[in-house]
Amino acid sequence: MNYLDETIIKIGELEIVNYLHKKGIDTARQEIIEGLTTSPKYISPKYFYDQAGSELFEAITKLDEYYPTRCEMEILSTLVNQLDISLYDLDIIELGSGDSSKIKTLIGPIPPHILSTINYYPVDISQSAITKSIEDIIQLHNFNSITGIVTDFLHSFDYMPRRRHRLFCFLGSTIGNLSTVEAKDFMQKIGEVMDGGDALLLGADMVKDITVLERAYNDDKGVTAAFNKNILKVVNRHVDASFEISDFEHWAFYNKDEQRIEMHLKAQKDINVQLRAANQVIRLKKGETIHSENSHKFTVNQLEALGHNGGMQIKKVFSDDKGWFSLAYYIK
Repeated sequence: MNYLDETIIKIGELEIVNYLHKKGIDTARQEIIEGLTTSPKYISPKYFYDQAGSELFEAITKLDEYYPTRCEMEILSTLVNQLDISLYDLDIIELGSGDSSKIKTLIGPIPPHILSTINYYPVDISQSAITKSIEDIIQLHNFNSITGIVTDFLHSFDYMPRRRHRLFCFLGSTIGNLSTVEAKDFMQKIGEVMDGGDALLLGADMVKDITVLERAYNDDKGVTAAFNKNILKVVNRHVDASFEISDFEHWAFYNKDEQRIEMHLKAQKDINVQLRAANQVIRLKKGETIHSENSHKFTVNQLEALGHNGGMQIKKVFSDDKGWFSLAYYIK
């Protein structure tokens, strides 16, 4: 995560533009410190995604227990020809793009002569993830152009292209990481930048058996635990903190009342942690947690309601054979 300056990275004739400097490291520090000095303590999940965190999440998506990626890939593999949108001269904007696997699966059936008219914009908070993704894509696919955008897209759509008709893709289940209020606000903001005829493809994990849900976030290999704990390393760098990873254990469970998986970091003993950037010390009692992520689960009715927040009409909901994961297709 490069908050310090605007950079343009060239990959052949392609480029990645970093806008995180406009937010600034001071804003990021303030956000982290506020979360750690309130009660209950929390860290925004966007800070998972430094290079190590992005690589760990990619490993999570390949785990036997983690069904969302497999289910989504099943849907994406035959989806593009079912979308009610012209593919010619299209801008595809993938929010939270991560690795290239999802977009490659989506565009796989598109004929090369059509793909060569499409511009692709991967948007992510992780510059390393975008770089790796573009390097992978250009080996196999001939888009008209590719421009990576590094930004905190959940709070700003200022840098989205507006020259042609657009398909926004918010794949995975990142919408579930937002609070109910944040999800409504996100849909309202993206609705405001969408023009008539633009479309949104939104990934969402659906309500299902609790055992299936909790296994997905408590894998036997401990990859999710390592991913969760890695956020403390990011915090140590950003606010010059003194977190010791070994002082915490990964704790993930389904909160039925809130309809979400919650991930926490639970203190294994009484701990004092220095936040040197704020000249503060925080104290955690044994068993106290830092809330690091939510993953809300949805029903079809809730997906329809989300679209209304952005002034969008839901055209169709595509699901895997088990009905565990869905891609909601909205038109502005």
